[in-house]
Amino acid sequence: MQPLLAAVFLLFSVVVQAHTLRVPAASAYHDDSTPDGAQLALWFGRLGQAGKLTCSVELDLAADESAELKLRVGGEERAATARAVEGRARADFGRFEIDAPGYARFELVQVSGTEAKPVALLLEGDPLAGAHFNLEPRRNAASVHLFYPLPEEFRERGVEAFYCEVVAEQDPIWTYYMATGWHRGYFGMQVNSPTERRIIFSVWDSGGEAVDRTKVAEEDRVVLVDRGEGVVTGSFGNEGTGGHSHLVFDWKTGEPQRFLVTAKRDDATHTTFSGYYFRPDEKRWMLISSWRAPKEGGLLRGLYSFSENFGGANGHLLRRARFGAQWVRLGDGSWHELTRATFSFDGTGKANRLDRFGGVERDAFFLSHGGFIEGTGIYGEVFERPPTGRKPRVPERGLAAGR
Repeated sequence: MQPLLAAVFLLFSVVVQAHTLRVPAASAYHDDSTPDGAQLALWFGRLGQAGKLTCSVELDLAADESAELKLRVGGEERAATARAVEGRARADFGRFEIDAPGYARFELVQVSGTEAKPVALLLEGDPLAGAHFNLEPRRNAASVHLFYPLPEEFRERGVEAFYCEVVAEQDPIWTYYMATGWHRGYFGMQVNSPTERRIIFSVWDSGGEAVDRTKVAEEDRVVLVDRGEGVVTGSFGNEGTGGHSHLVFDWKTGEPQRFLVTAKRDDATHTTFSGYYFRPDEKRWMLISSWRAPKEGGLLRGLYSFSENFGGANGHLLRRARFGAQWVRLGDGSWHELTRATFSFDGTGKANRLDRFGGVERDAFFLSHGGFIEGTGIYGEVFERPPTGRKPRVPERGLAAGR
């Protein structure tokens, strides 16, 4: 058992013995769709068994003031009055009947009175046996990944191109579905706001600087070679450093998006990596950008895809996408289909969020994270999808020339 995971199980073994739990307000969410009153906090957690659950909320409230509140748990609703003593108050909502183990939603609403600020949700009862709640302020859904192993023969012959298709099924804002990642960069589609979506292609510098690109020596920086029409280019940091490019484009939920990354050796120590996106509105491939990477000289390896929630305020929402048609082109021009993937997740998925899993659906892999829904994946689980036999239709001559 991994040490971090063991610590989590130890924490909840204490909960099992005491049958009490304090869930901080810092781990809660907000949802503006509340039909009555002002929602103060929205907690989620997985309860371990059926039974009676006593619920109360600790609040900050102005001295000698009161607030009328409601707490909704499942289909039940209870009201309570909180009164402040020296600025701290507690609202006791009594017992709720939990019918079965599984994820529960705890919604705190203020109906009237002085504005209250939730501090923590306080729970007690048998349903806490084996329960799991995120108690940390990081509220992002776990990041989930698919790594595509390459046969030794492919690595020896060299991988010059990697193709993948992504269909987003659930895509709230602050979602990045990354299609064609490799050891030096990543390429995919992002939801930046309710009105803006992007196609993003980025390549890392050499040198190992994690945060500030101004600290990267010129000889370690990737250099822009070319970019497509309408593409914005620049630098990035804080997750390694490198060259960034994006196209503002309204890609559609439920429609296949097609990505291709290529590698061309320039000399023994430099490789040019290029990202191509198939524009469905114009039915053509376009270059997003090309970057010359130093201290490289190799082709593509470490191939992977992932799904990320990069803004924690809506980490309670479900994100789901299908990743299919993974193909590689080798140095001799032959195409080969990749039908196996290994599932993994980040540290959030190892400890705080268990609503992350993947699998095979028809002829594609899928990744699901967030939503506080049933389903939890096993780190290192191997998936195998059926082959399609449909080689990608890409402009071979143009790509070989770097355009």
